[in-house]
Order: sequence, then structure tokens, then C-alpha cells
Amino acid sequence: MTKVEKNAISPTREQDFPEWYQQVIRAAELAEPSDVRGCMVIRPWGFGIWENMQRQLDALFRATGHRNAYFPLFIPLSYFAKEAEHVEGFAKECAVVTHTRLEVDAAGKMKPASPLTEPLVVRPTSETIIGASYAKWVQSYRDLPILLNQWANVVRWEMRPRLFLRTTEFLWQEGHTVHETEAEARAETQRMLGVYETFARDHCAIPVFAGEKSEGEKFPGAVQTMTIEAMVQDRKAIQAGTSHFLGQNFARASGIQFQNREGKQEFGWTTSWGMTTRMVGTVIMAHGDDDGVILPPRIAPTQIVILPITPKEETRGQVLEVCDKLASDLRLKRYADLGLEIEIDHRQFGGGIRNWEWIKKGVPIRLELGPRDLENHSVTVSRRDHPMKEKQLMPVTEFVACAQEILGSIQQNLYQRALKFRDANTRAIESKEEFYDFFTPKDSVKPEIHGGFALAHWNGSREVEEKIKSDLKVTIRCIPVSDPEPGRCIFTGQASKRRVIWAKAY
Repeated sequence: MTKVEKNAISPTREQDFPEWYQQVIRAAELAEPSDVRGCMVIRPWGFGIWENMQRQLDALFRATGHRNAYFPLFIPLSYFAKEAEHVEGFAKECAVVTHTRLEVDAAGKMKPASPLTEPLVVRPTSETIIGASYAKWVQSYRDLPILLNQWANVVRWEMRPRLFLRTTEFLWQEGHTVHETEAEARAETQRMLGVYETFARDHCAIPVFAGEKSEGEKFPGAVQTMTIEAMVQDRKAIQAGTSHFLGQNFARASGIQFQNREGKQEFGWTTSWGMTTRMVGTVIMAHGDDDGVILPPRIAPTQIVILPITPKEETRGQVLEVCDKLASDLRLKRYADLGLEIEIDHRQFGGGIRNWEWIKKGVPIRLELGPRDLENHSVTVSRRDHPMKEKQLMPVTEFVACAQEILGSIQQNLYQRALKFRDANTRAIESKEEFYDFFTPKDSVKPEIHGGFALAHWNGSREVEEKIKSDLKVTIRCIPVSDPEPGRCIFTGQASKRRVIWAKAY
């Protein structure tokens, strides 16, 4: 066994997927738990992935007419009280500020000093605080639509944290719009779901199912919640992005009214939609292997890393000079309308340590260049989507000419691989017995190796939904937007309009 092989992630995905995930994050230096329980420190490589996601999503938002704004982190408790269903849905997750200032007591300990007149909720989501501003801004139908997005942090008290997937504080974007008509608001809800679907597919190389949430799974206070659902390698689902049609519920609570075209007062029609740092975790779980992270080139902080091989001091300068020239030539190239991100690793580590670190981080292409390569005017190319030991010797000029093509090939290969896996683990289920069998572990040693996405008829009953959740920890992930396929509910035998997607989920 070589030194590199000893550093493979342990346990493997098959042995213990949840622990594999934690070890991959640690090995790739993406994030780590904070001293504040439930929170995380996002390290530069992990934050670089999020920054790329943020930039690219923001460009998609701006292309659809949205602009960024910022609203307060603290929300008066009375704002939540205006929308009963909303506050009930978030009550157990809220962090609340009740005092200002600290003072030292008689025992020399710090304690809160001054109670607030009204408690402030630390932002779990911003419908109510943004609604207060919209109520001031909207007077007439001429003021509509309002199309705003906010990049921010939110706090939702989390009892079982998992880095990126579930943390007490996390980063996200939340769009909030107001429209003149119901039709416009519903169209906006669908349009932003489409933006998320495009981003997941074309940027993160993740296939998703798009559809509507059931009544039991929708956003508190929403009329309709739309979602994209991804499958990761332990066959569980991850809700990767949601778009909510809020009707006039929040407009009524916040007083967002306008004079319509007939001169009458009417409440606005609102939407909200969001995607979070959970998407970083989804990428890791969807594409990673037992050597670490594998990043789609479009969101990788570094797309190509150059590793100079300098065993002898007398050739070091010449090797580094060629590496610098190679990096400069590559930086002139563009991939997906952006300049290539190139890094030269000048550290003088031996034994493949540098190479292994970049493997764990998931950089799409590694280039090794040493004295022998100088003689042949070549470079050794390794693709992260190919086996670790697979290398290709290429003329330097040829690689520079086709670098974008190779990156595009990696991006497409990762998507096709994820799509093949998802489709292989998605099954139409025809009976209750088959359904329970599908989600019941067959191997006590490897209990995670079972299940997937089940397409099964359901009669729309909340009681059935809760029963399945209780029995199997399986939920309806989405009601697909595809054409209806009438049938019979596999649980009750009653009429069903279409199949829905069931799965265990993070």
C-alpha cells in the first residue's frame, strides 16, 4: 500500500456514510464545529465554494430582474404574532434576545443588565420584517412588482447539527417579492424554482426532481411550497431549494396594500424563495468518493492546480519559470464565461503530500511538471473524476488549447454519473408491502445500503403521510410537476391523481 492510499478517507461511504461525510469535510478543510454549539466555522476552501455559488446564483437572479437589499437581523416579537401559522411553524427554532448590556454582579460574574421593552427574535427568516418595509413602499399598482433578494445569515435552533446540512446559524439567500395579481405571484414562484433547478443541474452537476410540497411539508404560512429534491449517495433526499407562493397571507399580516387599477384597495400577492449553504453539503454527498471531495469545475475555488516537481536545486528555477508561464497562459482562457482559476503550489513537500491534499479538496485538474517534462515540453494531467492513479502525459501547448474542453467534460461526467445513480435508485412502487420492503434495511451490518426514491400513488391523506413518517421515517419529498398519472393509493386503495416521490431525507 502506498503512502497516498493510507490517507484515503476512513470509514468509506459504504461502511458509514454519515461519518464518511464528516471525515471528508475535515480532510478537505472545508469547515469545522465552532465552540458555539450547533454552529460552524467555514474555512477558506469551503467558503470559496459558497462564494462561487453565491456569485453565480446572484447573476441568475439579476438576469431575472431581481436586485439585492439588506434587512435587520433582529425582528420584533410582535411581527411574528401577526401571522399565527408562521410563528407556530418556527416557534421551537427561534433564538430570542431579551436584554441589552452586561454588568458584573456581586460574585464577579457577567449577567444581562437591562431587559428589552419587547423581545427581539434573531432572524429565522425575514417575511415579517421585510413585509413591514414593503407596507411603507407600496401605495399603488404602479409600485409593483417589487423583486428583491437578500444574502444573509439566519438562526434556527438545531438540536442535531451536521456541518453544512443542519447548523444553528447558516448562510443563505432569501428572495421576497410582491405582485399585483395572483397569477403574477404564482408565475414568479415557478420561475424561481426553475432558476434553482438550472443552478443545481448546470452549475453543481446535480440532477433534481422539481415539484410541490405536501400540506404536511410546506413552509409555515405559505399557500404553496415548491421544491427541488436531490439524491445523495446513501440514497437519501436533500431539499436543495424552495420557492413559496404566500398568497395574501403575509400581505394581510404586514399591511401590504395598494390601490389597484380600478381605484380600490387590495392586498399584495407575495412570494419568498431560498437556497442555503446546505448546497455545499449536497455537492459533497452527491459527488465525493473515498478519497475526498470531487468538485464540479463551475463551482470549484481553484479549477486547475499546478504542482512543480523540483528534486534538484539546479533545475528548480527553470521548472518554476515554465509553471508561471503555463499559469499565465491558462488564466487567459475562459470557462463558463469566467476566467480560469489557477493555483501554483510552491510548497516543497515530498512523498505525494501536496498531490494528496488537492485530491482531498476535489480540485478538478492537477498538473505535475518536473525536469523530465521540461525536456519533452509536456505536462502530466490528472482529472479528479477519474481514478486517482490515472494520469495522462500531454504536450503543454495541447493542454492549454483544450483545458476548457477538459473542464467541460468533467462537469458533464459528474452530472451524468449522478443522474445514472439517481435513476438506478428510483423505483415505481405498486403496493404497500413493496413500499415497506423498499425502505427496510436488509443488512444489519450496512443498514444505510437500501432505499432511494419511491414513486408511489397516494390519496392525499395527511393521516397516511404521518403514519408512514412514524413507521419508516419516510416523507413525501415532492409532488412532481409532470402530467398526472391517475391510479390507486397503495396504502388505502382510494383514487390517486398522480404518483408522488417518497424518501428518507436529511
